[in-house]
Amino acid sequence: MSVARLNNTITLALSVRDRHASAKWYEENLGFQVLYHMDDAGWSEMTTNTEGVTLGLGEQAEPNPGNTVPVFGVDDIGVARNALEGVGVKFDGETITIEGMVSTATFYDPDGNALMLAQDLS
Repeated sequence: MSVARLNNTITLALSVRDRHASAKWYEENLGFQVLYHMDDAGWSEMTTNTEGVTLGLGEQAEPNPGNTVPVFGVDDIGVARNALEGVGVKFDGETITIEGMVSTATFYDPDGNALMLAQDLS
């Protein structure tokens, strides 16, 4: 039995210089489709060809290639975070909420790889 209960969704978050140009590249070359661009947050999401898997594009002035963050969907971020913290999992700051959209919390595996929990609030 796992400590945190994940649902059947995952977003692979990539840092990119230009979300719109990157989205066009993924659309033309891999057949992904834009779900939305949230310009105020510097974030875009795309469908992939794999059910339950989306690609998130986070705009950064100087992206760090290879810095992909798997974002695991949860039904209740508070419960999942508390369970993981209860067994010593390290989190990076507080849970961030964009009202009506999503709550996220970044945490780390034992080797320092960043992972994230996300609760869909839409």
